[in-house]
Amino acid sequence: MIDLLKTLEDRGFIEQLTHEDEIRKILSNEKISFYIGIDPTADSLHIGHFIALMFASHLQKAGHRPVILIGGGTATIGDPTFKTDMRKMLSKEDIDNNVIKIKKQIEKFITFEGENPAIIVNNADWLCKLNYIDFMKEIGSQFTISRMISQECYKNRLETGLTFFEMGYLLMQSYDFLYLHDNYGVKMQIGGNDQWSNIIGGVELIRKIGNNDSYGLTFKLLTTSDGKKMGKTEKGALWLNPERTSPYDFYQYWRNIEDTKVEEVLSLLTYFPMDEVKRLSSFEGEQINEAKKIAAFEITKLIHGEDEAIKARNAAEALFGGNKNTENMPTTKLDSDNMSILDILVISGLTSSKGQAKDLIKQGGISLNDERITDIAYILSSKDFEKGYAILQKGKKTFHKLEIS
Repeated sequence: MIDLLKTLEDRGFIEQLTHEDEIRKILSNEKISFYIGIDPTADSLHIGHFIALMFASHLQKAGHRPVILIGGGTATIGDPTFKTDMRKMLSKEDIDNNVIKIKKQIEKFITFEGENPAIIVNNADWLCKLNYIDFMKEIGSQFTISRMISQECYKNRLETGLTFFEMGYLLMQSYDFLYLHDNYGVKMQIGGNDQWSNIIGGVELIRKIGNNDSYGLTFKLLTTSDGKKMGKTEKGALWLNPERTSPYDFYQYWRNIEDTKVEEVLSLLTYFPMDEVKRLSSFEGEQINEAKKIAAFEITKLIHGEDEAIKARNAAEALFGGNKNTENMPTTKLDSDNMSILDILVISGLTSSKGQAKDLIKQGGISLNDERITDIAYILSSKDFEKGYAILQKGKKTFHKLEIS
């Protein structure tokens, strides 16, 4: 008998569990349905979602059935967990459009065929039909305000203002688990560690109503060595949609991770056996860069396919080998060649603001066509585009092609 929970623990996934002994037993001895929720607040998944899908993939490969819940209903509120401000409310049209695009991305990672095919459900199908009075009588009566506002995830919002509208998110997500339990036989909810309070809400709701077969489990969130969420770039989130984050930028992100994060990234975001993960992550000095290249290639291949991973790897090796092959280089098309270097650095996404651009130039961190830029007031001209393009470089590792549209 394979101890699946131990396998997941060895890979570094597991953070918190509601009923450890029972979960260990059912994961190894039964075939259950579990669910994970994704709110369609954007038209693409990001790397945080991919960790969730990898975790779900391991469970599915062991015989358990994934139920992927797209939060078309809960997205109308937005999860206030650990947020400092209320999220922007999305229109129904925006949510519906996001749901369509996200479904296509999920299908790359989770199997919808075979003995335990995954299914996708949208909680708008039941939440949007609820009667408020009946819902509050049946579900709201099971929660106390004091318990809800004592949870760590909401404490930081009490000062700035936590609306009653947002507090309804916990009730609705808890009801989701109850609905899936009763209608789809779902026994377990999984989610990132920041979802612990919401998961506990659903487990306790089901058990209060009289069923003792609900469980919750959270997995690790990828973070940098200083505790910040991994997957944040100067352009924003690390998206799975190639139109939002190019395969080259995606590859480069993982190629440039901290040395200390190689083992964690290989464990969570690839299917490599742990013996191989340990071997690669044991490299030191210059050798660790080879492990990073392998990690970057494998993760890019999983998200974008082998052809795009090869292109990204070849482009990176050409650039860092001194051969400025621009074929697969990230490109920004400009309306004019007469633009300031500060504007272009922001437009290209190499910096998030003109202030940051100024600082990088002053520190000698910006070059144009292999010439270091020292003047923050530099204006590009046609002579910078003599080859039909210009190459903008930040630091030693980030290259960007500029073209005139």
